[in-house]
Amino acid sequence: MRTAAFQAPRLLVVPGLHDSGPVHWQSWLQAQYRDAERVVQRDWADPQLERWAARIDATLERVAERQRGVSFIAVAHSFGCLALARHLAQNADSPVRAALFVAPADPDKFGVAGLLPQRRLPLPSTVVASDTDPWMTAASSRRWAQRWGSAWLTLGEAGHINTEAGFGPLPLARRWVTAMAARLAREQRPRHAALAEWSFSV
Repeated sequence: MRTAAFQAPRLLVVPGLHDSGPVHWQSWLQAQYRDAERVVQRDWADPQLERWAARIDATLERVAERQRGVSFIAVAHSFGCLALARHLAQNADSPVRAALFVAPADPDKFGVAGLLPQRRLPLPSTVVASDTDPWMTAASSRRWAQRWGSAWLTLGEAGHINTEAGFGPLPLARRWVTAMAARLAREQRPRHAALAEWSFSV
């Protein structure tokens, strides 16, 4: 019995408020993957959680129309993290297979905490925080990571992990995407070798 060929997941970039400019680490990361997709909001200055999550839905649906069976590794920043979490809460069949949440904005600042997942996410995820992030304390980001079953790490005094804080390239994000793609590929391999590959002793 043949198994379906594994399709490598594509990168999905989910920016935060005011988008991520050309020298932001998300734009740098996107440039490393020619088939990457980027979620584009209608109004980057208006953080409406449902509308932003709906744009993620629309982006994934548009790609699925062109490429059947496509999956994604999502990398989000700031309010984009909240939009991605909301998308995952609303879509049990999302093609997003892994998520990296970098410097998430505090949902309490926007009154949307109750709209986010309150239990373990059904996919591998990591929350990257900063000890000096004005948008969310490290302690708060750690609590959300624990709630979602996410790995958690802090970059120390890294501000909001954006251009103003000096990011720029973020090699950690690329290493995470590479490692997660390899993990997803391993999970898709058949548990047993094909019958013709078995060896028998007599």
